[in-house]
Amino acid sequence: MADQPAITPGRLSFTGRFTHFGATRLNAITRLQGRLHSRLYARFGGTRFGKWLGRPVFQLTVPGRKTGELRSVVLMYVPDGEDLLVSGSFAGHPEPPSWWRNLVAAGGGRARVGHESWPVTARVVTDEDEYAARWRVLVDQVPDFATYQALSPRQMPIAVLTRAAQ
Repeated sequence: MADQPAITPGRLSFTGRFTHFGATRLNAITRLQGRLHSRLYARFGGTRFGKWLGRPVFQLTVPGRKTGELRSVVLMYVPDGEDLLVSGSFAGHPEPPSWWRNLVAAGGGRARVGHESWPVTARVVTDEDEYAARWRVLVDQVPDFATYQALSPRQMPIAVLTRAAQ
C-alpha cells in the first residue's frame, strides 16, 4: 500500500485525538456510546442523531461473522460518486473494529442514510493508486482520518460500498 503522508504532532486534529483517546483508553465507554448512537439513529428513522462531532454519519448493518446476527454501527458518511467509503480506522486503535471484520467476512450489508436504506456490496481497496486516491477523499471529507493514521501502528483499511440490486 502507498505510504500515508506524514503528519507532524502539532497538526493532529483535536477531535481526532479525542476519539483516538476514547478508542484506545476508554474502549468500553466508546463501544457503549457507539451502540447507543446507532440505536437512536435507527429509532428515529435516520432523522435525528445524523451527525457525530458535527459531521454527517450513516448506519451500516452487517451480519456478525460468528453469530450471523445483524449488527449495526454508525460511521462517517463519506460519499465518493455513487459509492460510500468506509475505513476500519477504529479511531487509530491498534486493532481493526469488529464491524470491519464482519463487513469483510460478509462482503456487504445494508446502508441507511436518513430515511433511505439499501443493500451494499463491499470491496476492500488493495491497489496502491486507488488506495491513495480514496484516502485523499476520506481525509478531505473527514480530516480526523489523517490523525488516526498518524497515531496508529497499522495502515487504515478502506472499503468501497456500492449500492446492490434490491
